[in-house]
Parts: sequence; structure tokens; C-alpha cells
Amino acid sequence: MPIFRHATYAFATSITILVSTSIATAATTTVAGIAHILDGDTIEIDGTRIRLFGIDAPEGAQRCKDRRGNEWACGRAATRALERLINGQTVTCQGDAHDDYGRLLAVCTTASGEINAALVSQGFAWAFVKYSDAYVTVEAEARKAGRGVFAVDNEPPWAFRAKKWEGATESAEADRQRKCPIKGNISRTGVRIYHLPWQASYARTTVNEKAGERWFCDEAEAERAGWRRAR
Repeated sequence: MPIFRHATYAFATSITILVSTSIATAATTTVAGIAHILDGDTIEIDGTRIRLFGIDAPEGAQRCKDRRGNEWACGRAATRALERLINGQTVTCQGDAHDDYGRLLAVCTTASGEINAALVSQGFAWAFVKYSDAYVTVEAEARKAGRGVFAVDNEPPWAFRAKKWEGATESAEADRQRKCPIKGNISRTGVRIYHLPWQASYARTTVNEKAGERWFCDEAEAERAGWRRAR
């Protein structure tokens, strides 16, 4: 994983905080260009899929609560926050590892500052402490200020995914499919897309195995078979 040191960055939100930045090494991969946003913590640059290192944003279908107990679409809001941070600028990403799905784990920046830290600072992502403590300090500051998902004690995305995954594998339909709940669908134009249990499109997606559609046990299996994740 990347080695980190502390540095100060000013973001477009006019918030100046202490964040963590990557120190390039001989093994570091650098990707730069115009980013296509896939969700709140995943982008693609020139065919390279990149997972923002050290953070975990709410899933697209996830909802959170504000201080008054009202629900809001935090998953969609996280994607929009990432869109605002990038805003058509060139994105430069550096990382020295890949996840199980082949995505580059990277710290990404624009001319305005670091993206990973900004998402946590603004309350649109958690520090992904299972894999890194790089953004724990940033999250603590955002919690103290009560920004975004940190206004109250909302469910983190890893817990949200776990519940959805468990519910899918326990369903009668999934049991008939050898407990492999990922739905591999083929669009009318022939594009192979897979749907995860926590995505908004999952419930309305059907699998027609006679038409070549199939079920998958994990994302890596789906990616190797030529399917891409639903956006």
C-alpha cells in the first residue's frame, strides 16, 4: 500500500485541514486524465478503474439520516459530491496496489486538492479503517463538525453491504442459484452488466440463463467473465 505523510491542502469548499498524501515510490503507478465517475468512491481514467484508497463512500442505494431524523439519499449525494470535486478537471491518481477486482487503489488529486480527503472532510465518505488509518483524523474533524453522514451515527457502507449480501444469499431465489446472488444481465445492446444486492437496480433485474445471463458468487468472478458493474 502507499506510504503516507501529512500535508495541508485547501479545498474548493474553503476548508483547510490536515490530510494524508501519497509518497511516490519506484513501484507507484500514476494515472492521469479526465475521469469517468462510477460511484462515490470509484472512477475510471482511460480504461483504468480506480478505487479511492482509504475511504468508503455510501452505496448508490443507501440512505442516511440527518439531525432531525429525516432520511436523505446519501449514496447519490456522495456521487454528486465527487462530481463537484472533479468538475471536469484533470485527475491524477497514484497507488501501488490493486484490490481483488483489479481496481487500482489510489490517492487522487486535482488542481484543487486531494479528492479522497475532501470526500471524508465534507461528510460523504468514511475512513475505511479496515484497510487504512490514513483518514481517521479527517473523519474525526468531520464528525466534530457534524457534516453530512456524520450529523448522526449513520450506518457505514461496509455494514450496509453486509446486510444486503446476507439478505440476498438467504432468499429463496438465491438458494436455488447455489447462494451466488450477483445478477449477470445482458442489455439490449449486448453489454454485459452485473448487479450487486445493494444497488438500486438489483430488485428489478432478472436473470435469463437461456439468453446467456448468469449468476456470480463475487465481483472478481463477474469481472473475469467479461461483465462490468452496473452504474
